[in-house]
Amino acid sequence: MSKAPPPLYDHQTASIKAFDASSIGFDMSDPGTGKTRVQIELFANRRKRGGGRALIVCPKSLMRSAWEEDFKKYAPHIHIVTCPALKREEAFATYADVHVTNTDAVTWLAKKPPSFFKDYDTLIVDESSAFKHATSQRSKALKKISKFFKNRYLLSGTPAANAITDIWHQAFILDEGKRLGKSFFQFRASVCEPKQVGPSPNMLKWTQRAGAEQAVSMLLADITVRHKFEECLDIPPNHTFTVPYQMSSKQADAYKQMEKYAVSVLDGDRTITAINAAVVMGKLLQIASGAAYSDQGSGNNPLLIKASDALGYNPIEEARYELVADLVDQRKHSLIFFNWTHQRDMIIKYLKKRGITYCIIDGTTSDKVRDENVRYFQGGLYRVMLAHPASAAHGLTLTRATTTIWASPPLNLEHYLQGNRRIYRSGQTQSTETIMILADHTIEAHVYDQLQKKNMSQSTMLDMLQEHFREAS
Repeated sequence: MSKAPPPLYDHQTASIKAFDASSIGFDMSDPGTGKTRVQIELFANRRKRGGGRALIVCPKSLMRSAWEEDFKKYAPHIHIVTCPALKREEAFATYADVHVTNTDAVTWLAKKPPSFFKDYDTLIVDESSAFKHATSQRSKALKKISKFFKNRYLLSGTPAANAITDIWHQAFILDEGKRLGKSFFQFRASVCEPKQVGPSPNMLKWTQRAGAEQAVSMLLADITVRHKFEECLDIPPNHTFTVPYQMSSKQADAYKQMEKYAVSVLDGDRTITAINAAVVMGKLLQIASGAAYSDQGSGNNPLLIKASDALGYNPIEEARYELVADLVDQRKHSLIFFNWTHQRDMIIKYLKKRGITYCIIDGTTSDKVRDENVRYFQGGLYRVMLAHPASAAHGLTLTRATTTIWASPPLNLEHYLQGNRRIYRSGQTQSTETIMILADHTIEAHVYDQLQKKNMSQSTMLDMLQEHFREAS
């Protein structure tokens, strides 16, 4: 006899009620609030009433760990088939109530004839911010196939992590421009104002206008559900703080050399493009983190620090990673995010020295090993999970850990916010902490400040949407 699923939370019941009354919807609730189950319950009810099949598009990492597992838990009578890249044709040919496929599969689906979609009526896009750029191939593909689905639902706890303009194409997938307009450029002009940042008239930076969040939230309110994590679940608190790191004299000299070169370029006659500025910023962050990468010889340009042929990078200083090991030593189980290969390598070196067990999830980890690492970490076999945010920031439940450590600040706000929710989520029974290591007197503090500012802007819009939802409920 199968075990009955746990009851729905009140906020999930409210979400189901709101979405059941509309064929389109955007769930912008925080990570960890149970958005997946809401969609499972909605679809199961719709299927029971004679509705069509569902297509779920999500990051590869969530296909099995989130959707397949949750369907088994909450609606075991629904037949679900996952459709990975290597067996996509075969998997879609297998009849099922639900097909789950990865984000990049939409370009494959867009080549299918309309008859391919005739039995489907529901499209669910998880982590929909992957489709925020209207001009990308996968965004164009999703736009093309979305018209075949009567019911469309998007899920993202970070829908506008970089800028309010991120929201436009996601909304377009739902309503084809009814609420935010059919033109991205017109929308951008209405919510942002241009500022010339270079000698050429087309070198512009678009700055958000005052009141843009309020305007957008009002336009999207009737199709949006929003719940804040802390208000939905009774969970021990999370504490966020920074830990300072003091660079060695060798590291500080390398950093100053790069900084001096960057200033000389900015003050010179050369035009600094956004790409050049990003390269300089990246090199400063690398040096502050303890290594630098390059494919070329050095010459007079410190941007071209020669890398070790064996490592692919030039090590400068490892003390930061001894600090990471010290923090780990003081705790039972930790999740550590790294940005570069050298960070992973150096952290492993110091964990091994102390006999600390660890596992890794990054771009080289297979699906099978990834699932095993999550299972074994949750079972207590490993003290540390080492993870790259692009591979592990979404979907995973790692509540065995009570500490999230960022070896260096990430540039991507979505990765930062989502990564912090891997341990601070439903099922966590202990107080948690988020630690950001920052090198004194470097660009790292600026990066962290920018993350906070971007988050404040997104949070303003989300808070307004939450108020609209409360008033309508």
